[in-house]
Amino acid sequence: MLDDIEKILVSEQELSDINARLGAQITKDFKGKNLLVLGILKGCVFFMTDLVRHIDLPLSIDFMSVSSYGSGTESTGRVKITKDIDIDLDGYDVLIVEDILDSGRTLKYVSEILKTRGANSISIVTLLDKPERRVAQISPDYVGCDVPDEFVVGYGLDYDQKYRNLPYIGALKRSVYEK
Repeated sequence: MLDDIEKILVSEQELSDINARLGAQITKDFKGKNLLVLGILKGCVFFMTDLVRHIDLPLSIDFMSVSSYGSGTESTGRVKITKDIDIDLDGYDVLIVEDILDSGRTLKYVSEILKTRGANSISIVTLLDKPERRVAQISPDYVGCDVPDEFVVGYGLDYDQKYRNLPYIGALKRSVYEK
């Protein structure tokens, strides 16, 4: 697997530091609120698991599965919900957890839907941000770090459902996905 990685962009230690920093800020910002941490599957799982351990507040957790990717490396532009949330959002301050904010279409779609469901507020935390790829008008409230416009994998991010288990974020070699 390591042979498929061009370079490591975010190390294990950097990921740990990001989670600690974001968790501390989220703890401060959501103190006294009814926090629901909403993960966007599947990519968020590693990030969200580590992040919530750094949030020193009572909180609820739910998941949503939304897709705008086929089996390739580019967003199709069509967003669909494949698993909806189980919790009634009325009275919650929702923190959407996303692995990577790229075009923004998926998060724009999700946040627009959630706004109609009675949440007190909707905020977004993304581990990785690619602002130069943004198509939709959306900005995250919390960002782990910006990454260059490369195809990234690891720590939950995949190519063709593989590489999620890498303990770091790496740039995938073009030869892997341009076959």
